[in-house]
Amino acid sequence: MKKNKRSGHIGVLTSGGDTPGLNAAIRGIGKTSANDGSLQVIGFRDGFRGLMENRSVRLDNSMLSGILTLGGTILGTSRDKPHKMPMGGRTVDMTDVIVENYHKNHLDVLVCLGGGGTLKNAYRLSQKGLNILTLPKTIDNDIVGTDVTFGFDTALGVAVDAIDRLHSTASSHHRIIIVEIMGHRVGWLALGAGLAGGADAILIPEIPYTIDTLAESILERVSRGKRFSIVAVAEGAITKEGASKIRAVEKKLETAAEDQRDGLKKQLKQLDGQYRGSTIQMASELEKITGLETRVTILGHLQRGGTPSALDRLLATRLGTSAIDYIKNEQFGIMVAVDGDQTRAVPLQDAAGKINFVPPNHPWIISARNVATSFGD
Repeated sequence: MKKNKRSGHIGVLTSGGDTPGLNAAIRGIGKTSANDGSLQVIGFRDGFRGLMENRSVRLDNSMLSGILTLGGTILGTSRDKPHKMPMGGRTVDMTDVIVENYHKNHLDVLVCLGGGGTLKNAYRLSQKGLNILTLPKTIDNDIVGTDVTFGFDTALGVAVDAIDRLHSTASSHHRIIIVEIMGHRVGWLALGAGLAGGADAILIPEIPYTIDTLAESILERVSRGKRFSIVAVAEGAITKEGASKIRAVEKKLETAAEDQRDGLKKQLKQLDGQYRGSTIQMASELEKITGLETRVTILGHLQRGGTPSALDRLLATRLGTSAIDYIKNEQFGIMVAVDGDQTRAVPLQDAAGKINFVPPNHPWIISARNVATSFGD
C-alpha cells in the first residue's frame, strides 16, 4: 500500500459491465466527501476511456440527488483498458495519457468501481505510481478477497423470479425448461438461483456434467410422476469432455515456450467456444434423449438492469462511505472489501487476476444435493 499526502481531490469512474448498486456507491462516496467539507469528487465518463479523454463532471449534491434507487451508472461505463485502447482502428497503449490526466486534474486518488477486469487495470495504474482504490462490483460474485460483490443480490433476485415464473409454464405444458443464467466463468448466480428457485438440476462451470447423466436424472423424475423439470444453467457450464480437453491445453500452457503460447491460447479460445455456452445445443440433445419437449430461456442482460435490491443499496453505500475512511487514512493500492459487518483493505495485487470459484463443498452445493438436485455429474 502506498501512502501519500491527505487526499483533497477524488476521481471516480465505473468500468466494465453495468451493475445494480453503482449509483448507490457513487452517492456514498460523493455525499460522504461533501459532508467532510475538504474533499472534492470528480466523476469521469465511460470508464477509463473518459479518463483518457478527460471527460469529467463534478459530483456535487445536485448530481447525486435521487440516484440511490437508479440502476446502471450515471457516469456511464465501458470495457476499454488503459493499455489496450481502441483508437482509430488500432489498439493503443494510452496509460501515459491517463497518468497525465490524473495529474492534470490534481487528483490525490482514483476510485475505480468494477469487477475483475477493472481490478487488473487499476493494479496496472497503481504500478505507475497513481493512488488507487477499487470497490468490488459484479453480478458474477467472482472477485477474490471480499465476502460478496454488490450487484450480485439484485441479479440473483431477477434470476429467482424468472425461475418462479417458468415453473407455471413448465408444469402446464409438461416441459423441460432450461434457464441460462449469467455468471461468466463461475456458478454463483446459477447455483444460488437454482437452489432458491427449486430447480431440479443445476449446471455450473465448477462441476462439469454429461448430458446422459442430466437426462437420466430427468427421466428418473418422470418415473416418479413428475411431469416437468427446470434446469438452471450457468452460461459458463461445461461438459466433462470439454473440461478435460481444456485442462490438457492449460497444462501445456503452464510450461510452454514463448513461441508456443499464442497458438495454445488460440486453441483454448476455440475449445471454450465449442464446449461452453451451448445451451441451445444442450436442449436439442436433451429433447432427443428424453423425448420431452424442451425450451430455453436465456436471461442475459435482463439480470443487470433495473432497481438495485435493498441489500445491494446498503452494501454499495457502505463500501462507498468506507472508501473515504481509507482515503483519509492514506491507504492506497487497495480494494475495499466486505468482511462480515465490516470492511477491510485488500492489496490490489492479492485480488487482481484471481477468480472466486464456487468451492466443491460449499454449503449451497451440499444443500442442493441433499434435496436431490442433480448437477449432471
